[in-house]
Amino acid sequence: MTAADLAADPATEELAERVRAFVREEVVPAERDWAMTDAHPTDELRRGLQKRAADAGLLSPTGPRRWGGLGLSVPAQAVVLREAGHSLLGPLALNCAAPDEGNMHLLEKVATPEQQERYLAPLVAGVVRSCFAMTEPSPGAGSDPEMLRTTARWDGDAWVIDGTKWFITGADGAAWAICMARTPEHRGQAAGATMFLVDADNPGMRVARQIRSLDTGFTGGHCEVVFDQCRVPPEAVLGEVGRGFAYAQVRLAPARLTHCMRWLGLAERAQDMALDRAAEREAFGHRLAELGMAQQLLADSEIDLAASRSLITHAAWLLDRGERAAAETSIAKTFVSEAVGRVVDRAVQLHGALGVSGDELLSLYLREVRPFRVYDGASEVHRMSIARRAVRRRAQARTAG
Repeated sequence: MTAADLAADPATEELAERVRAFVREEVVPAERDWAMTDAHPTDELRRGLQKRAADAGLLSPTGPRRWGGLGLSVPAQAVVLREAGHSLLGPLALNCAAPDEGNMHLLEKVATPEQQERYLAPLVAGVVRSCFAMTEPSPGAGSDPEMLRTTARWDGDAWVIDGTKWFITGADGAAWAICMARTPEHRGQAAGATMFLVDADNPGMRVARQIRSLDTGFTGGHCEVVFDQCRVPPEAVLGEVGRGFAYAQVRLAPARLTHCMRWLGLAERAQDMALDRAAEREAFGHRLAELGMAQQLLADSEIDLAASRSLITHAAWLLDRGERAAAETSIAKTFVSEAVGRVVDRAVQLHGALGVSGDELLSLYLREVRPFRVYDGASEVHRMSIARRAVRRRAQARTAG
């Protein structure tokens, strides 16, 4: 891979500049107003911002062109989503926020044409929201999906789903859910996990509660969702019975990377705020930018940002080539999630009391980025996978040598 491979093409640069202007002019003012509410972004706010994004030709940059999205390549997404992430509300405004963005990718790759028309088209258009119901309360599936306890059994002419899901982002107000459940062998298809498309008006599915959490940046919050004798027809199966874990990997690797892209944009904004503060604030007879300890904070953040950009770009390049890039996205997710936290934390420190106050948005950013080290696989789980791959790779090299 050469430097030329990493350079964004003129069309992508032009789109990124339009996103940059849109986020600063339309989204940032709305973010300031929302930050004062101490609540999740409402659907009214989402619809208003997405209407402006659609009018500007910026809606759904990751959505497939066939259904009205911009259909950007993964490297182009790395540039554009970083600009969207300049504001916490930027990805929401452009309809490229989790969990909808990941669900768009999954439906494009796995869903039937009929399912795409029914579920994917309105999602790309921003008409509806969705959720992805896999995580369960202990002792169910969390970082280890093999602990899946929700079940689905065949009952004559329908599947019946039973189980409880937990911390399901965006479930309150979502039009439908992708539910992962354990299924037995069925008509020659192996036992395993299966994904089901479940409409929100299904009487067997209900949102039990919104779970209070450190972050508040997702419309619909994080919810407990109960499936109780939830009957769905055979056409609700997403893909094939028993292949749910494989499909989860189709969704998770790109979704991890787009998370990194969005949060990197916010970290860059926090660094800009830190640089401005260091240039303006005087203490002990000098500007902060002239003091060695402040310089170290700024320099370490520059290093974290540069390394994050490189890891994201490399993984995006591999995914765009059609490679699985499981190791690369895992490495990127682990490093970037922690680097973003460090950058925002340093910016808070450089702002002193102002940084932890509500007069600046940095304290909000600090709360929002912290859970990223848990979402899409905790850092510890990724490190376990990274180490195992490294050990296998070295053993294979020694055998071959």
